[in-house]
Amino acid sequence: MKIILMRHGQAEDETRPDSARQLTDFGQQQAARTAQYITANYTLDYLVVSPYTRAQQTLAQLQSRAIDVPVKIQNNITPADDAHTALATLATIDAECLVVVCHMSIVAYIASLLTGDSPESFALAEARIFEMEFVMTGMATEIDRFVPIQP
Repeated sequence: MKIILMRHGQAEDETRPDSARQLTDFGQQQAARTAQYITANYTLDYLVVSPYTRAQQTLAQLQSRAIDVPVKIQNNITPADDAHTALATLATIDAECLVVVCHMSIVAYIASLLTGDSPESFALAEARIFEMEFVMTGMATEIDRFVPIQP
């Protein structure tokens, strides 16, 4: 199985509540580039996204390229959530190639749980691809990553 962890693209300044922040035009471009890379190289069968606006907008770039792939909004993958709880929820999803669109710092902590390595920050709209037999702490290997052009 593969889990692709993706951070949202560049978001506007904090003039709105964090959950309502939108992608900038550049953030939309970043998300589109990463979505293009993911869909060109992997066959997706399930998409999971944070309820926050900027993550939803990032996911929309994937959905435009993977039209029939089911989507689930997962409420426990927002910036302040617990990575252990989030990973336990992700482990219940039956998928061969699962994409998770969320935020720093939870995305870095989920990645570190998958591999057993120390957390490493994700760039904006970065995607990292992990392969494993089953979802369990320390059982994954990072096999690929893509970072779109940064500001």
